[in-house]
Amino acid sequence: MKIHVLGASGSGTTTLGSELGKSGWHHLDADDYYWVKTDPPFQQKVALDVRNQNISRDFEAQDDVVISGSMFSWGNHWKKAFDLVVFIRIDPGLRMDRLRAREEARYGRIIYEDKERNKAFKAFINWAEQYDYPGFTGRSLRLHEEWISELSCPILRLDGAARLEHNVKRVLDQVHSLQTSPGN
Repeated sequence: MKIHVLGASGSGTTTLGSELGKSGWHHLDADDYYWVKTDPPFQQKVALDVRNQNISRDFEAQDDVVISGSMFSWGNHWKKAFDLVVFIRIDPGLRMDRLRAREEARYGRIIYEDKERNKAFKAFINWAEQYDYPGFTGRSLRLHEEWISELSCPILRLDGAARLEHNVKRVLDQVHSLQTSPGN
C-alpha cells in the first residue's frame, strides 16, 4: 500500500507519517528529499530531477510506504503513484501556533536573537500564513485541492487538531477497508 499524507506546514503530516511508520509502513518525508542538508537547514533546494530520482528509488523499494509532505509540484507521475491520499486540515490559528512553537523548540532563542535567523524565521512564518489565501501562488490550500481533484485514488480527509491516535486509527481503518474491498 502506497500512501501520501499532505497538508499545510504545521498540520501534522510528518507526525502522522512517522506514526504510521511505527505501524509497518516505511516512512519517507518529502522535506528530506527537497532540501540539501545545510546548517542552518532549509536553505537550498535539491533540483527537481534529482529529488524525484532519489525519492522514487526509495518509494519503489518498498511495498508499504507512506510519504509525508507536499508533492503536488513534483510532477504528474505522482498523481497515479498512491493507493490512498490523506489530506490533513487544521484551523489556521492553531496551525500557526504549532509552527511557532515547533520552530522555537527546534532552534531555540537564536531565531529571535540572531538578525539573519530572525529574518529567516519571519519569512517562513509569513510564507506559512499564506496557505489559506486563495491568491497565494506557493504551497496553498487552493493548489492542494486542485491536485487532489485530479487523483483517482481514495482521499481521506482528517482534522489535524484531532488526537494523533484517532487519525492513525482512521487511516488504518481506511487501509483495511481498501484491502478487503472486492477487487483487491
